[in-house]
Amino acid sequence: MVEQIPMAGESSSTQRERMVLTQIVRRGIKDPRVLAAMRLIPRDAFVTAGDEAEAYQDRPLPIGHQQTISQPYIVAYMSEQLHIQPEDTVLDIGTGSGYQAAIFSRLAKHVYTIEYVSALAKKAAKLFEHLHYENITVIEGDGSAGLPQHAPFDVILAAASAPSVPEPLLEQLSPGGRMILPIGNRDFQVLRLVKKQSDGRTEYDDLIQVVFVPLRGQFGWKEGDWTR
Repeated sequence: MVEQIPMAGESSSTQRERMVLTQIVRRGIKDPRVLAAMRLIPRDAFVTAGDEAEAYQDRPLPIGHQQTISQPYIVAYMSEQLHIQPEDTVLDIGTGSGYQAAIFSRLAKHVYTIEYVSALAKKAAKLFEHLHYENITVIEGDGSAGLPQHAPFDVILAAASAPSVPEPLLEQLSPGGRMILPIGNRDFQVLRLVKKQSDGRTEYDDLIQVVFVPLRGQFGWKEGDWTR
């Protein structure tokens, strides 16, 4: 992990550039569109007030409601693995601070992002409006069930750990679509990439070990199970 301590008077754009070079490019991320999005989106706008000085460190930060904003490298890594195209429609499950959805908005045609915690959904929607990110739709609800009224999706990401891949998400993934989500419990999680073939078959590839908060909702962790 690279600790990035901003110098007095250093601009947000300068900090982002150093973040991209030292934390992301150095660790193997190459997709030029992903790198451009990471350089563009101001992560300091998405952290909790008072944490701006830590915004470009390579670690997650708490955002309240027992949720976090993900580590910049992990955001870039997941975005690259999904191979998002300019005409894609994306479902982002677990809006949280809104940072991942903002990155997706620079890569895809439209992003639907769904958040279980009402206060976080409202805060993210207000921030997107302030930043003029007009191709993001924020919805309050159970992300584990997906968003059937707007399916199918070319890309699905869940920024919370599930015990297994929720069946509704598989159903809502378009042929040729890609999905990524952490699978596992509090003690062990792996980032799983799911690809749906044109004939409906699915392929799975377990990538790296990660640590995410639990996926809440009907097809996520049941109340109390996460602590076992």
